[in-house]
Amino acid sequence: MYRSLRVAVVVPAYNESRKIAATVETIPDFIDHIIVIDDCSADDTSRRAATGDARVEVIRHRENRGVGAAITTGYRRALELSVDVAVVMAGDGQMDPTDLPALLDPIAAGDAEYVKGNRFLHPEIWKAMPASRIVGNVVLSAVTRVTSGYRHVFDSQCGYTAMHRRALERIDLDELWTRYGYPNDLLSRLHVAKARVTDVRVRPIYGEHWRSGINLGTALHPIPWVLIRSWGNRLAAQARQRLRA
Repeated sequence: MYRSLRVAVVVPAYNESRKIAATVETIPDFIDHIIVIDDCSADDTSRRAATGDARVEVIRHRENRGVGAAITTGYRRALELSVDVAVVMAGDGQMDPTDLPALLDPIAAGDAEYVKGNRFLHPEIWKAMPASRIVGNVVLSAVTRVTSGYRHVFDSQCGYTAMHRRALERIDLDELWTRYGYPNDLLSRLHVAKARVTDVRVRPIYGEHWRSGINLGTALHPIPWVLIRSWGNRLAAQARQRLRA
């Protein structure tokens, strides 16, 4: 428990047998539940995630459904466990567990319902993040500020987040985008749900064997489609809200 909040960490993982155990083992003791979602890995990610920690629950998808779908599965389980906050922390060791209090404090203080990590607020960003990633993230973040409606939010592709159950319960989990582009879609849906969102500084981590599932093909499709789709959905939903008001 953290400042009277029961917290679950959702860990989406796909072929992370080399890093998943270390990721799970570094999650602090104040976290109540650790929900690892193995998105039908071809390796032994599930076995290695079961570290013996009583807080750990491993859920395995029978088919690969995408990182967004894995996170959604974790969110559903977090709601079933009646936690107050669900944190998302990737299984590849790129998220510093010492940043967890920074993500949780705005929620505990009642200042936000969704807190996003922003690596660009950290001075190490220019040395740690590859130049190609910096350019891509700046462009996608700038576009997402328009499509989501959150003009103050940056680093849209950072998946290190914390969400209060009140915000989770106000969005339709069935409608969330399931693959790359998920965080961009989620932000627009949170805007429709009138969720209070803020950025906090988190440390960028890129290890020696860093690899990304995002390539030129992913950047060209489907992310632009997701951005257009989420923008249209947000504008349509807000128009309906105005008609009902």
